[in-house]
Amino acid sequence: MLGLIGKKMGMTRLFSQEGLAVPVTVIQAGPCKVTQVKTGETDGYEAIQVGYGSRKEKNVNRAAKGHLAKVPGFMPVRLGEFRIPAAAEYSVGQELDVTIFQEGEKVDVIGVMKGRGFQGVMRRHHFNGGRATHGNTSHRVPGSVGASADPSRTWKNLKLPGQMGNVRRTQKNLQVVKVDVERGILFIRGAVPGPANGLVTVRKQK
Repeated sequence: MLGLIGKKMGMTRLFSQEGLAVPVTVIQAGPCKVTQVKTGETDGYEAIQVGYGSRKEKNVNRAAKGHLAKVPGFMPVRLGEFRIPAAAEYSVGQELDVTIFQEGEKVDVIGVMKGRGFQGVMRRHHFNGGRATHGNTSHRVPGSVGASADPSRTWKNLKLPGQMGNVRRTQKNLQVVKVDVERGILFIRGAVPGPANGLVTVRKQK
């Protein structure tokens, strides 16, 4: 579905007409330019590719410059693709902004979670941990993870310490509370993946 690439600015709150505080994430969405139109005849499916942001031309390799030659002077920071049923209605160089969204509609937000490094089972998987007294020495460790003679190995897919965060996540079914067209900002209820100033993708629901 159609969407925009943007930057997560942070969180704040808005007040509804009933006086209720609504927690919202502020996203600077777009403007994005269409860099490629994919159709069933040329690519086997319908989609548009859009670019967000800008960077210096010296930081773009020649392959990307050739790909972006149809949009002169546009060197985006991020490219993204949205599958839509009628891609031929869009043209290369066309600009998309927050006006494609409406207040009250539901969206999905895609981002990369904060990286938290190597973490133990209590933080990574919310284990309770061992008791603190009566001679116990196993406080924050996972405990026994293997059987004895049979099967003589550790079971697969156990919850163990390891890398936490820094993975792509999609937060679904979030509501657009407010659309600020002048500043190009979306106010979306709830939290979305990623740190402040991290890039996110906001797309309409199917």
